[in-house]
Amino acid sequence: MYSSCYSNKSISFWPTSNRVACSGHGAIQHPHYDDTPTPEFLNPSWMVDILENQSLSEVTMPGTHNTMALYGGSLAQCNSWPLASQLQAGIRFLDIRVRHIRGNLTIHHGISYQWAHFGDVLEGIASFLKQHPTETVLMRLREELSETGDIYGAVVRYVHQYAHWDLLWHSRLMPTMGEARGKLIVLQDFPGPDLGMRYRSLDISDYWKVSSLQPEQVDKKWTHVYTHLEEAVVGNKARMFLTYASGASILAHPNALAKRINPRLYDYLSGHAGQRKRFGIITMDFPGAMLVKTIIDFNYGVKRME
Repeated sequence: MYSSCYSNKSISFWPTSNRVACSGHGAIQHPHYDDTPTPEFLNPSWMVDILENQSLSEVTMPGTHNTMALYGGSLAQCNSWPLASQLQAGIRFLDIRVRHIRGNLTIHHGISYQWAHFGDVLEGIASFLKQHPTETVLMRLREELSETGDIYGAVVRYVHQYAHWDLLWHSRLMPTMGEARGKLIVLQDFPGPDLGMRYRSLDISDYWKVSSLQPEQVDKKWTHVYTHLEEAVVGNKARMFLTYASGASILAHPNALAKRINPRLYDYLSGHAGQRKRFGIITMDFPGAMLVKTIIDFNYGVKRME
């Protein structure tokens, strides 16, 4: 088993001296898979080349599943790049899970606490968008572990405290790229008044429970990914498509499955290289920098109007 072992000092919520993400030795960095703490190369401003009037639903973009899941061993860990590095690498869809305890929103993957709170996420996004105003960030937000069904008020309070209200895209409607620049678009996966777009309004494929690493189970997962990507190419361009290439179970830990799915995804997308195709959002565990760039490159050739 390969994994990364590093100390992440970028999170301010808790003392860092005893917090180390380490689920094994021999971290590896491939074009399609990376469990090291640093991307091979960065794509911080790739959205600058997209037309102002192009609908965001027509943009192909890379994302991470359980974006902040850096700790908890191989069953819980889904990524090795900290949030800031993911954004700099070109990731534009974030999957954020919060546990709600008496108005506090801590970051969790299941029972595994991720040594961060929602304010850290907001501060990181706000800082990135201030430095790169041509970009936008989409964030699926849902409650994890706790089942209060009432995180709306806490989310609003955190936005005011750790970012600013105008950072958000305040509409259910799909923005154009010009409207989305500099904005955090909340894909709201919890009850309450609108904070942005509704997550369930997207066309989503999330076949995540892969029972084992047996070839037939991996093939079944890949078939779901492949089929939905093919649908995204020909589907309604006004609707955003979201395909999860991630999955897990007790017998198929995220890193082990990513080592089997990510190469297939990379080969599939590389087979379409040089073409302008809308694949929508592709969400992964442990993506490599070249896989991220391959996804981004499907948007190239559409230059931003001056």
